[in-house]
Amino acid sequence: MEAIEALNTRATAKTYGDTAPTKEHLAIALQAAVRAPDHGRLRPWRFMLIEGDQRRKLGEMLAASALRRVPGLSEGDVQRERDKALRAPLIIVVACRIVPGTKIPAIEQLMAAGAAAQNILLALHAQGYVAAWKTGEAAYDTEVKRSLGLAADDHIVGFIYTGRGAGATLAVGKPANVQDAMLDFPG
Repeated sequence: MEAIEALNTRATAKTYGDTAPTKEHLAIALQAAVRAPDHGRLRPWRFMLIEGDQRRKLGEMLAASALRRVPGLSEGDVQRERDKALRAPLIIVVACRIVPGTKIPAIEQLMAAGAAAQNILLALHAQGYVAAWKTGEAAYDTEVKRSLGLAADDHIVGFIYTGRGAGATLAVGKPANVQDAMLDFPG
């Protein structure tokens, strides 16, 4: 798939199928991630792959996070939190570890990690996989970060859910209009 075609046809997945990216395809996607714009060459991004039974453990982390935020949460809602981790055969956690003591502001380091996440989405799409970038309140939960081996001041940029095969679907929606995003120069 050509680059412009990948950029203009990528869409967020609604369901992810039953097959995770191959090791080779995943290596290509992660290599694309580390080619993201990176002011100062700080490489603040970190990636964690969650698959197989590890997804159940993540589901427990998500459920515990929800219960910390809403102690009286119904069992059905708690189970929905657990099930989030089982949506896709592979979840890629994209995190940002801010490099202190540099002239590069934290926001630029976060944006570099965000660009790395976007490159993952595009590389997966170009190889025939569906994916979605999710966050949710658990991404900002210090205990979730700790449970994943991250520091409290690390940032979870997103959980990228991906796969292909039976049941994979894209979210249906009207593409964004470029004109809606345009601003006029005030001068």
